[in-house]
Amino acid sequence: MNILQINSSARSQGSYSTRLAGVVAERLVDQHPQAKITLRDLGRNPHPMLDEQTLGALFTPAEQRTPEQAARVALDDALISEVQAADVLVIGVPMYNFSIPTLLKNWIDAIARVGVTFRYTENGPEGLLKGKKAYVVQASGGVHSHTPTDTITPYLKTVLAFLGIVDVEFVYAEGLSMGPDAEQNGLDAAYQQIEQAISA
Repeated sequence: MNILQINSSARSQGSYSTRLAGVVAERLVDQHPQAKITLRDLGRNPHPMLDEQTLGALFTPAEQRTPEQAARVALDDALISEVQAADVLVIGVPMYNFSIPTLLKNWIDAIARVGVTFRYTENGPEGLLKGKKAYVVQASGGVHSHTPTDTITPYLKTVLAFLGIVDVEFVYAEGLSMGPDAEQNGLDAAYQQIEQAISA
């Protein structure tokens, strides 16, 4: 089993989503001792955003790209290769202002490439990253799961399914900024959800 752990917190220390994503990856290794973990920490190594220059590079035939364009596309290619090689994705996602971090959005924009990770057919779009499982660990200061203020779950479900990843488990660590008791309750609930998700 190849596990790709993606941390998207801007924090280098003290991130709940990073800590809990690590717990998920460790529990998977406990069940599959031969598993290999590849860590992509977007906070420590931010991926560049999708801008006009990047679009120009992507839409230029490979043999016609400048060295700068080729280098930019190669950055996205590396992320795509990691996802293609993974059997399981573990994604740590803090909620920032009711949405995902820009760091994670840049990663999504990099791996969503027509003809490579999805394609359009006469029957509509088809995801090409099939047969993978994803665990998404969401951490938030408030309580949002299963309410209209949780925009992250439906968005990531949609994006991952668009790319072909439909087996997705969500873990929620909530109320982390609502005082010590709420924080501990939120973490305890998240650990319980992790055990349930891994054993499912």
